[in-house]
Amino acid sequence: MKKLALITILGLLTFTTYSQKFGHLNAQDLISIMPERDKAVNELQDYAKGLESQLISMQSEYQSMIEDYQNNEKNYDDLTKQDKIAEIQGLEQRITTFQQSAQTSLQNKEIELLQPIEKKAQDAINKVAEKGKYTYILDSSSGILLYSNDSEDILEKVKKELGL
Repeated sequence: MKKLALITILGLLTFTTYSQKFGHLNAQDLISIMPERDKAVNELQDYAKGLESQLISMQSEYQSMIEDYQNNEKNYDDLTKQDKIAEIQGLEQRITTFQQSAQTSLQNKEIELLQPIEKKAQDAINKVAEKGKYTYILDSSSGILLYSNDSEDILEKVKKELGL
């Protein structure tokens, strides 16, 4: 009788273990075929071109100021030279600041545009996972876990095993 109970328990444990369903997908491929992505990429490129245009304009002004200074330096008195150099350095600093803030702004714009697309993809993954009764779904392009059904976090047990 004990042997039958043991076999039954082992059979149920084995069945439970094998009933877990795993899936994977390439999230980059999924997002790349979503029509919203093309619109977001185009909008991001337009935004980047606008920032680049402003930067080119500032650099052109900077070059013009340097050329003007070099061409007229011998005609300037010391006070005018100092003033012109301060103007050039001020514009140089503004260009540097603009480049840094433009880069941050571009990154923020990318997040703003792509986040809704990634959320839509994740929502679809969640629905497929729940309908198909998947336990885990992995992103094959990065190895990141995209979906996890209720599972036990064993961190505390591992810490205990390590004596931490």
